[in-house]
Amino acid sequence: MPAVADRIRTKLEQALAPEQLDVIDDSHRHAGHAGANPLGESHFTVRATSAAFAGKSRVDRQRLVYGLLAEELADRVHALALVLRAPGE
Repeated sequence: MPAVADRIRTKLEQALAPEQLDVIDDSHRHAGHAGANPLGESHFTVRATSAAFAGKSRVDRQRLVYGLLAEELADRVHALALVLRAPGE
């Protein structure tokens, strides 16, 4: 099974065709915190720029990404920080 970061990247690339996408595993910064997985891959920051976000509010953008990553959020991912922009923002 692919790493969680790879699954996140693949799903977002396929659904959003982003101009820019960074998937950063922040798990090491949360060791010992609630929800931290000793195997890592539990806390991520995603920065994406996509035309799919144009005309959408911040909340609607987040809902879109949460929906795409529902499986990961129900499994290993405890925290997901999102920075989502449309082109030109």
